[in-house]
Amino acid sequence: MKFTETKDGIVVDIFVKPNSPKFEVKIEGDEIIVRSTEEPEKGKVNKEIIKEFTKLFRVKVEIVSGLTSKQKKLFIEDLCKTEAEEILLKQVS
Repeated sequence: MKFTETKDGIVVDIFVKPNSPKFEVKIEGDEIIVRSTEEPEKGKVNKEIIKEFTKLFRVKVEIVSGLTSKQKKLFIEDLCKTEAEEILLKQVS
């Protein structure tokens, strides 16, 4: 999992797979894979990712890179690397 800590939170790299039967977050090797139920048009995938990650981490989440790409960087506010890893590992197990 690739996290970059900043003074205000962390930046997380994810890889998105749209048009999945259900939304889920998986860890495959060193990569965070996000399966989105939405189609990659008009920002639907991005909206779903922000909504679900905000619900998961219970803090503000925004996409800082990759708005039109499957490779995205999410900024997660007020969270440290250790907390994010714990939450993600609970989610995927």
